[in-house]
Amino acid sequence: MDSATAREQALDAAEELFYGRGIQSVGMDDVRGASGVSLKRLYQLFPAKEQLVEAYLERRDVRWRGRLAHHVEGHTDPEERILAVYDWLESWFGEDGFRGCAWINSYGELGATSARVTAQVRAHKEAFRRYLDGLVADAGLPGALSGQLFLLAEGAMVTAGIAQGTAPAREAREAARLLVRAAGGGPARSR
Repeated sequence: MDSATAREQALDAAEELFYGRGIQSVGMDDVRGASGVSLKRLYQLFPAKEQLVEAYLERRDVRWRGRLAHHVEGHTDPEERILAVYDWLESWFGEDGFRGCAWINSYGELGATSARVTAQVRAHKEAFRRYLDGLVADAGLPGALSGQLFLLAEGAMVTAGIAQGTAPAREAREAARLLVRAAGGGPARSR
């Protein structure tokens, strides 16, 4: 097995285990067993568990933001694109195995002790915030609105992770719709 294949197998296993069970409860031997990559090869690829966690978060970020953007791009109206973020969150919250936001969970477990994990979490959240900044600018709405929309989305993620349901996304969407309308947007239709 070449290094690229071994790396992907290790990351696939790590993502399933870390997201499903939590980072601290998963050892490198667990990743070895789930991935089929030998422990020696695993440590060649990721000399420390922290580096595996960092790679897992980095790869998940690219996929998560890509899925979100793909969904939002399916809407043409700039204000509907903003609300589509919350529609996508609702879909994500309803997926089998949803356990909340991987970055919030990782920060809760390791943020106080791992600068690498903290950097990945902050980079992900900053990228999501910048994405919302762009949607708000495209809609011609005040820039301050993106911070409010960001907090709504983040609060929905935390709540959905705990409550294990999709209602927080719908509630956040309705609050976002009202904020968009109050900020000078059009009627910002409800569903």
